[in-house]
Amino acid sequence: MIPVNIVIEDDLSKEMVKKILDQSSSHFFIQNIFPDLKRETSSSGCSYIKKRITGFNNAAKVIPYIVLTDLDENECAPALIREWLPNGKHPNLLFRVAVKEVEAWVMADRSSFAKFLGIEPKIIPQDIDRQVPDPKKFLLELTRRSRKKDIQTDLLPRKGSTARVGPFYNQTLISFLYKYWQLEEAIKYSDSLNRMCRSLRNFNPEINSHSSIPD
Repeated sequence: MIPVNIVIEDDLSKEMVKKILDQSSSHFFIQNIFPDLKRETSSSGCSYIKKRITGFNNAAKVIPYIVLTDLDENECAPALIREWLPNGKHPNLLFRVAVKEVEAWVMADRSSFAKFLGIEPKIIPQDIDRQVPDPKKFLLELTRRSRKKDIQTDLLPRKGSTARVGPFYNQTLISFLYKYWQLEEAIKYSDSLNRMCRSLRNFNPEINSHSSIPD
């Protein structure tokens, strides 16, 4: 087993990477996770990764890194990577981009997610990356069609609230990941997730005996 550090935007992304590593039968185990979301919630997200990506790239000379960020409003994944690492990427850094948000990967197991919400699978597009420009917004729209009031309460923002999502949004989706989500189904409907898995299979970093943590 090869130790890796992972870099993610939030708790949902963190659990998604864990699930992918587990279900892909990879030969990696997670040594460190950046940021420490219990301590750095105010500085998490894509801005955290963008600010520190050069440091992670340099640290990858010593220990492999897996970095996952959302595409959001950026043009495309290759352009984002070139912008953030204009001087090139170290071979020990696996840098992947969820199109357009990690919620797309959650919904990509269409049959399981439809059953989880109590909706028809056909409502979820078969090409998540191309057909769903705002995955989080679409996920909430699907939730409003759910027959399960408890899931609506957890995922949808409270009436009158300025929050974009419900009070137990991440916890509920993470629970879905661990109980029902299947990678082999999800890769059929998300090209960016499929690319993530292919890159992981082909990721053969050089191993060093000491780890490094960037500032």
